[in-house]
Amino acid sequence: MAEAEGRTGSISRKTNETSVSVSVAIDGTGASTISTGVGFFDHMLDQLSRHSLIDMTIEAKGDLHVDDHHTVEDTGIAIGQAIAKALGDRRGITRYASIDLAMDETMTRAAVDVSGRPFLVWNVAFSAPKIGTFDTELVREFFHALAQNAGITLHIQNIYGANNHHIAETCFKAVARVLRTATEIDPRQAGRIPSTKGTLA
Repeated sequence: MAEAEGRTGSISRKTNETSVSVSVAIDGTGASTISTGVGFFDHMLDQLSRHSLIDMTIEAKGDLHVDDHHTVEDTGIAIGQAIAKALGDRRGITRYASIDLAMDETMTRAAVDVSGRPFLVWNVAFSAPKIGTFDTELVREFFHALAQNAGITLHIQNIYGANNHHIAETCFKAVARVLRTATEIDPRQAGRIPSTKGTLA
């Protein structure tokens, strides 16, 4: 059973392509120590931690001489697994959340059901293949890996925007905010699992 306090999880994942270690504390302050070797990705993960108030320690070493894909995907897998471990049986959580998040000219909507059922709906388009040296298609790859391994239903829609950096950043910030709300303990739940099925596994 996951308690209201001390909801933490750690995962180490090693393959021939990457070595990733992640620790999370759901009831944190948004403190993070992040090193993946991919500068833009580190910036996005810092936003994810800061605005979810989930403390995150992330260290990844991957085959960046090939490209960033394996590092980004495997980091998403490990973060998702760590969050799932920290939430345990998800007893007492709020479960649902949604937000329309604005950043300058950009608006992105995110909605989440911390349901135990992994699913990603992705309705985001970038106007360029790269942000600096970072492949924009990897933003979706990250959130797919996160949703599948955290056991969450996640919908992300960019409503409008012109700057690709802003579009990507609003995706991470919006997801952070819905994770913060949905994983918070709801005192009115009185410690129950928020499902008529009796399980969110």
